[in-house]
Amino acid sequence: ETSEKIQKSGVLQVFASLLTPQSSCTAKVANIIAEVARNEFMRNPCVDAGLIPPLVQLLNCKDQEVLLQTGRALGNICYDSHEGRNAVDHAGGAHIVVDHIRSLCSKTDPASEKLLTVFCGMLMNYSNENDTLQSQLINMGVIPTLVKLLGIHCQNAALTEMCLVAFGNLAELESSKEQFAYTNIAEELVKLFKKQIEHDKKEMIFEVLAPLAENDVIKLQLVEAGLVECLLEIVQKTVDSDKEDDIAELKTASDLMVLLLLGDESMQKLFEGGKGSVFQRVLSWIPSNSHQLQLAGALAIANFARNDGNCIHMVDNGIVQKLMDLLDRHVEDGNVTVQHAALSALRNLAIPVVNKAKMLSAGVADAVLKFLRSEMPPVQFKLLGTLRMLIDAQAEAAEQLGKNVKLVERLVEWCEAKDHAGVMGESNRLLSALIRHSKSKDVIRTIVQSGGIKHLVTMATSEHVIMQNEALVALALIAALELVTAEKDLENAQLVQILHRLLSDDRSAPEIKYNSMVLICALIGSEPLQKEVQSLAFLEVVSKLRSHENKTVAQQASLTEQRLAVES
Repeated sequence: ETSEKIQKSGVLQVFASLLTPQSSCTAKVANIIAEVARNEFMRNPCVDAGLIPPLVQLLNCKDQEVLLQTGRALGNICYDSHEGRNAVDHAGGAHIVVDHIRSLCSKTDPASEKLLTVFCGMLMNYSNENDTLQSQLINMGVIPTLVKLLGIHCQNAALTEMCLVAFGNLAELESSKEQFAYTNIAEELVKLFKKQIEHDKKEMIFEVLAPLAENDVIKLQLVEAGLVECLLEIVQKTVDSDKEDDIAELKTASDLMVLLLLGDESMQKLFEGGKGSVFQRVLSWIPSNSHQLQLAGALAIANFARNDGNCIHMVDNGIVQKLMDLLDRHVEDGNVTVQHAALSALRNLAIPVVNKAKMLSAGVADAVLKFLRSEMPPVQFKLLGTLRMLIDAQAEAAEQLGKNVKLVERLVEWCEAKDHAGVMGESNRLLSALIRHSKSKDVIRTIVQSGGIKHLVTMATSEHVIMQNEALVALALIAALELVTAEKDLENAQLVQILHRLLSDDRSAPEIKYNSMVLICALIGSEPLQKEVQSLAFLEVVSKLRSHENKTVAQQASLTEQRLAVES
């Protein structure tokens, strides 16, 4: 009601004429506008009354009180107002304010600090949740200025808070992170963090740290500035508490710890050859009773396990048993995120060749198989990946798993999980891996009986060359070892027609053409499949490949042509 009366009275238009540097009442008028613009319904009328250009002009005056009230007025008009921001942008207000902040930055008298607080708040309202205006401020070089400001005025709570909110706004943009990386923001934030007692203040700093820590250069700077020690201290203080604030802090601190480990350099620095105190502390999180710490511990191990040296060291020092014990605690109605994290860690640890046999003899395959019943796609995906890594070049394990009917039937079921491409892809790859690494007739028979052949044939048409290749090699082994058993399924899945298509397609990779021809030579040992080969004029396609630029393909084409000619 009041806002309507003000609008109808025409007083806003009068204000516009009073906003002159010469007038003695300018500061008071700007103050009234600032108060009026606290009402959300008055912001657009302020813009429509033409108040922005004269207010922006006032930013050039020297009077501190006028500057203060003008900054407040512009900040309030910009708050959640697209029109207000546009008008300030159009009038060039942000540029003048950034220059003011730059020139006032080193002044620590109360009046200057108050003005700096208002100007920072104005820029925050001006650019909040607006990528274009945030980019504009970044291009004006506001980031180094604000970082310097934080360092000089860290004793001033209001100004510090404004800086933090401004950082939080800007830190989401990728271009800002590159600029932040050239400042000492890491050092300043860690210094500030160490002084904080209140939960809310810590939370504010966390909100800036999280987006900044996505940048690998800043990750390392934060580690070097001592953030990790702060985070470990928070974990220690809050782990046994059931207060809401402490639980939130524990989560934020442990999540941030995991994020710092995503950078290769920061991770390696904290690993310290497996002797580092940080690494040891993180290990102690895994047997903890806190799900949050179990999760963070397992994710941290998965992040440490990103190179062979670290993986080998961790497996040799008993990490596998800790992860299996953790999984054991989460088999029945367990925490899905913890299951997923522990399986991720085991999958990464299983990548180095020397670790596979050690992990198999420790019983990892059996521990992982307990989660076959899981209906959660993220858990299914990691379970499949872990098993596939474990059996790579491990014939005995591949045979044992490949004869496990429950496992193979579940794989065949997941091969049809069209809503979950990752699970579907990993199931196909594991099915193929069981055959390729075991080279076992029993495994092939189990897969045929479970209905897996059609999925391997479909996999040969995948858009990923690596998956096509894995499928073709597995199918060639099936044709070489158990052709009679698989004959009907191969025929029903139209394998011969698919191979004809792969060989005719100029876009097929050389290894795909090569393995397709190897497979054709094996398939003609079956009478019905040989008839299909003859009916599709394979000779013509194969003879063209004799002049292929890849020598291996050309040689295989000559051999295949001879085989086909003999059989016809």
